[in-house]
Amino acid sequence: MDLSTIIGIVAAFGLMLMAILQGGSIMMFVNTPSLIIVFGGTIGVTLVNYPFDDILGTISIVKKTFKTQSSSSANRIEQLIRFAGKARKEGVLSLQSVIAEVDDPFFIKGLQMAVDGQEPDNLKEMLDREIEYIEERHGKGASILLAIGATAPAMGMIGTLIGLVQMLQTMSDPSSIGPAMAVALLTTFYGAVIANVLCMPLAGKLKNRSATEILDKTLVAEGMKSILEGENPRVIEQKLHAFVAPKERESNFNKKG
Repeated sequence: MDLSTIIGIVAAFGLMLMAILQGGSIMMFVNTPSLIIVFGGTIGVTLVNYPFDDILGTISIVKKTFKTQSSSSANRIEQLIRFAGKARKEGVLSLQSVIAEVDDPFFIKGLQMAVDGQEPDNLKEMLDREIEYIEERHGKGASILLAIGATAPAMGMIGTLIGLVQMLQTMSDPSSIGPAMAVALLTTFYGAVIANVLCMPLAGKLKNRSATEILDKTLVAEGMKSILEGENPRVIEQKLHAFVAPKERESNFNKKG
């Protein structure tokens, strides 16, 4: 699990809860009409913008924000260089024996395609196409979260207007002013919380995770093509180092030396 995401959400809601409890009961911030306006309205508007299947698919994509990245670029390069050396010495078919060492389905697919005799350009093209589809799915998930983050405050503003209209129409009855004002203020509160505490941060984390995952898969695609072309492992390493920051460019051959 990604502790930064969990700690961030728990800290944000925890500190807000502490502030609320300092001033009274938390039930002061629970208002059924406000919840219906903001949550119901946000869900409805989102369904207008996106197909139902896309919204359900976003749920599984958002799970990535709570998972820790499994491997670093440096580790992935080291793995590719090791496999390149094995393929150069023993042949591409020898990669069949290392598939069990890999836990990434994308990498396993690349290795299996290599063992099955795919040409380097064909393998790279197929892996690149899959990367494009992954990037598209992640981008759609982030866009849905951003859309929800933009809609929730708007629904909160609509709720505020509803509450103000109700309040102005019943100014002659002081007992009705409080509930109408609660609707006016709490809808804005709910909308701001949904947008700024949940949707916007999760969309940002998803974009960062997607970029990291796309980089990892691009490394695999480039490395597998080079392995099939029989390039020298040192050359492959230099090529793959272009994808990572200079401070991460540690040569595996220097380690051996």
